[in-house]
This record gives sequence, structure tokens and C-alpha cells, in this order.
Amino acid sequence: MYSDHFGLTGRPFQLTPDPRFYFESATHRKAMAYLGYGLAQGEGFIVVTGEIGAGKTTLVGHLMETIDRNRVNAVKIVSTQVESDDMLRMVAIALGIPVDGADKAQLLGRTENFISERARAGQRTLLIVDEAQNMPVSSLEELRMLSNFQTGGQSMLQIFLLGQPEFRDRLNNPEQLEQLRQRVIATHHLTAMQADEVGPYILHRMKLVGWAGTPAFDESAFVAVNNYSGGMPRKINNLMTRVLLMASLDQSAAIDGALVDAVIADLGNDQAVAGNVEQGTLKLVGESARLANDPQTLDLAARVAMLETHVEEQGAALRRVLGLLVDWVEADETKHATGKIRRTPAA
Repeated sequence: MYSDHFGLTGRPFQLTPDPRFYFESATHRKAMAYLGYGLAQGEGFIVVTGEIGAGKTTLVGHLMETIDRNRVNAVKIVSTQVESDDMLRMVAIALGIPVDGADKAQLLGRTENFISERARAGQRTLLIVDEAQNMPVSSLEELRMLSNFQTGGQSMLQIFLLGQPEFRDRLNNPEQLEQLRQRVIATHHLTAMQADEVGPYILHRMKLVGWAGTPAFDESAFVAVNNYSGGMPRKINNLMTRVLLMASLDQSAAIDGALVDAVIADLGNDQAVAGNVEQGTLKLVGESARLANDPQTLDLAARVAMLETHVEEQGAALRRVLGLLVDWVEADETKHATGKIRRTPAA
């Protein structure tokens, strides 16, 4: 709706990650520097972590679009809570290796042969694993073993791990993943954008969909968006979608702090309503549980059960009486009908 109203060619703040909208904030620029350093090293693990909505997936999408595909064969998988054998199978599928009917030893052999062939052709293999915080230790160890593939003393496989902050905590735990931690050559934690980057971020995305100055943005709008979002890209996108929608409904040609604050208030009301509904549901569940164990409730339940049994017994008795009445009526009608037939000849 608002895209047509403002003459935009698309939705500038869609929540689905799109590398076309990559914005090089200070933290993303540093992350790209580490990724570039890792690619230049051609070995080991690079780890990038960040809060939900910090832009990790968009960062990876941008990397995939900028690397030289003739020199690097890059594939990406999104990890789930799978053990080592399933992780190996996921990697093989991502690389295009046949997996039907293959056991673990065969999968390892096929994967190593595939990566070796690529290396001989002058192409390194880059494996990008997203949502690494979900991976069990066995799967991480499997990835570490894959990173041992070498030819001529050079590593043939490089791995980037992306995850939420808890993955960084796991790596920093001295009691876990010691061997993997020794293979990590660089790490970076994506933080929120700085306050002075929020405005350029919003305008950058607007320009990519044909924004020509309408609606105009007042500086107070950027301040309000930053105060609400804390500089997190996904929160900005969610808020700005609602802001543009309200601006189009109000036929407003400018967006200022007051309009943004009004949308934030609406979002707060929506969250309050959702919270009240959730609390009401929990209250009903709790009340039901309490009543189920209350002696008076149990006594009432017993009485209801007794009444239901009594009603069923009365119903059965009533049906028997009705059956007798029907039999009596039918017998009486037959008797009268027979009498009429016998009197007919005498007439």
C-alpha cells in the first residue's frame, strides 16, 4: 500500500534478509574486514556473532555476492540441532555430492575427493554455517575434522561460523571446544549501529527502491527510531514499515519524530494487548488447575456424575414404559381392526 502511495518500486524495510540492501555500518565494515582477512589466509575458522536482527545473514549474503566464484567455491548451510553424521550429510548435499545410500566413511571419502578436485582446479572451498549456536559439540567436531583436509601442506576447506552471542560464550568456555578454538583465526561480534548511522541506513534503503524525496524525513524521526531500536537493523525495519504505512494512511508528505512516536505508541499498545491476552490465558489455565484440585469442585463433579447416572437410569425406564405403551396401543388397534372385519359379513 505505502509503496504505491510514495511511488516506490519495492518494500525498503522487508524483514527477509536481502544482500541488495547491505549497509556498511562501522561494525559491518569491521566484520567484512575480518572475513576478507580469513579468505586471504585460506584456512581455519572465522567466527562472526551478533544479536538476533543484527544483520548477520545480510552480511553473509553480501559476502557471497562479492567473492570471486572462479577462485572460491562458497556454499552455505543453516545448521540445526543435528549430530555429526547428519551434519556431514548436510555439507555433502550443499556441495552437490551424491549422498544416497552412503555411510559416513563413504561420505567422508566423497567429500574429500570433491574438495581435492576443486583445489587442483585452483578453487578453494568455503563453507559458511549459519545459526552455529544450535550445533551440538559432535557436529562442531565433525567440522573441525573436515578442516583437516589438505593438499601440498595447504588447507582445502575454510569454514565461517555465524551465530548468536551464546555461541561466542561457548567458544570462550575453557572446558569446551579447545581444539576448535585453536583453529579460529579471527572473531568479530556484530553490535548495533551507532546513533549517527541510523538516518543514513534508512535513507540508503529508501533510495534502493526509488525514493525521490517523498516522504521527507526530519532529523527528529531518526532520533526517535534510534531510541526505540537501539540501532538494531531488524527492529528499525519493523518500525519503519509501520511508520511508512501510517504516513501513507495519513496522507503525510513528511515523517518527523512525532509520527514515529505515535507508531511506537501503537506498537506498545499491540504488545500490551498481546500480553494481556497471554496473561488472561495463563490465568484461566491456572484457575482451571486450581478448580480441578479443589475439594468443592471434586464434590460437585461427583454430584454431577451421580446426576448423569440417575438421568440415564430414568431415561432407560422411560423408554421401557414408552415401549409398553406402544405395544399396548398397537395391540388395541389390532383388536378393533379385527372386530370390524368380523362384523362386516353380518352387515
